[in-house]
Amino acid sequence: MQSNTSITAKAASVLVFSLASLAAAGNGTSKSPEIPLIVPAGAPLRLYLTKRVSKRTGAAVEAKVLDPVYVFDRQVIPAGAVVLGQVGQVQPVSKARRTQAILNGDFTPLHTAPVEFTTLIMPDGRKIPMHTVQSFALDSIVPSRPAKARNSTAPQNTGVLGTGKQQVKDAIQAQIDRAKSIPDLVRGPDKKEVVEDYLMAKLPYHPQYVRQGTRFDAELSEALSFGAEPFEAGALALLGTQPKAASVAHARLIGPLDSSSSKAGEAVQAALTEPVYSADHKLILPEGTQLQGAVVVSKKSRWFHRSGQLRFSFQDFELPTEVARLQAATPVAAQQQPAQQALKVRTEANLQAAESTGKARLKVDREGGVQVNESKTRFLAAAAAVMVARRAGDNDPLRNQSHQIIGQSQNVGGRTIGGGFGFGLLGAGIAQSSRYVGTAFGFYGMGWALYSTIIARGSEVHFPRNAVIDIRFDTPSDKASAQGPASGAAVQH
Repeated sequence: MQSNTSITAKAASVLVFSLASLAAAGNGTSKSPEIPLIVPAGAPLRLYLTKRVSKRTGAAVEAKVLDPVYVFDRQVIPAGAVVLGQVGQVQPVSKARRTQAILNGDFTPLHTAPVEFTTLIMPDGRKIPMHTVQSFALDSIVPSRPAKARNSTAPQNTGVLGTGKQQVKDAIQAQIDRAKSIPDLVRGPDKKEVVEDYLMAKLPYHPQYVRQGTRFDAELSEALSFGAEPFEAGALALLGTQPKAASVAHARLIGPLDSSSSKAGEAVQAALTEPVYSADHKLILPEGTQLQGAVVVSKKSRWFHRSGQLRFSFQDFELPTEVARLQAATPVAAQQQPAQQALKVRTEANLQAAESTGKARLKVDREGGVQVNESKTRFLAAAAAVMVARRAGDNDPLRNQSHQIIGQSQNVGGRTIGGGFGFGLLGAGIAQSSRYVGTAFGFYGMGWALYSTIIARGSEVHFPRNAVIDIRFDTPSDKASAQGPASGAAVQH
């Protein structure tokens, strides 16, 4: 009786073990591959200051994430997440900039303030330690007033015709939101801020700070992990196909470009910072896709404020190596196409928009050419300088009604304006010692203004490392198709 019981128990245990093995095997075959959500070291975080920061070593810094951070096709850091850090060891500015400041009457020991960010605060309150390399402020500002939102309380159209109109409006608005370009998010300093900076620089000594809204590109010095998530097998159906013509993608330049040093034919590389989807929201290009192209036109700046010019385009894109692993781990994808180490596709893409990294805006034409769009208002400064110099030199004798000379004019106002325009607040005070000193300062300011606004060289088109750009995909031409595989065809390298 005991032997039968033991045999039954053994049989039951074997059956349970077999069922568990079958279940585990079933789960193993149906389990979807996972994507490691790791933001690699070197990836930049686009940030902007929420408060003004003093240029003082150890000063606390608070910023927010401007653009969300993606890994493959998943968002890991949303826009608006808070980032904390502190100012590192302040550093003196270059000798050329220091000399220019002194010539303008600014004797402040100017410094630059590198910032290191150490803590990421997610919207749910989680605090994630991180480390970035010390980064410097960019010459671009995020407006404090966001763009106007659509009115959700507006009366809705009713009926068949009204519903059709509303669907068309929604489709148009969706395309506008999707193709929202960089200049809508950031800008150079506006006229009010330029005037404030100019007046501040005229003080012989003034406090130094980094303005609220100033942009930073903070590169991670260590990888940031957010775990892993499963990837559906059907999501690979359109991966690597040609994006629809006029599709706009957000990317960043991997290396710097400058119209003063770049040559035609020089290689250009960029990487997508956000995934690109089809009209039905199927993944086409994941984050990290590499775009490869070349400089087409490069011209240096010239005298009389003729700015430099730069144009480059992209001819290929290469999918991340993670695609090969997902294809190998996905049975359906593995049967349709063997796993490959690199997937390179012929394409045509041009620059759509670019974030300005200087005080002047960048102008992008239809062919992707870029040049600095300098404001014509600079001529007002030259005209004002001529008027100030004329007023500072107005030292004619005073005459009475009979036109007889009775004395010399003190010309206090002219001397003050001339001294201030030529050498700042300190010059305005020194000019009171003599009308000739005031005249000299006035003409000095006029000469400097005429040189800097009319005669000097124009600005160069400069894209630093990790500069953010918008890429517009076009339909590949017959020539491009003849040089490489057809749209959507993948080749192994």
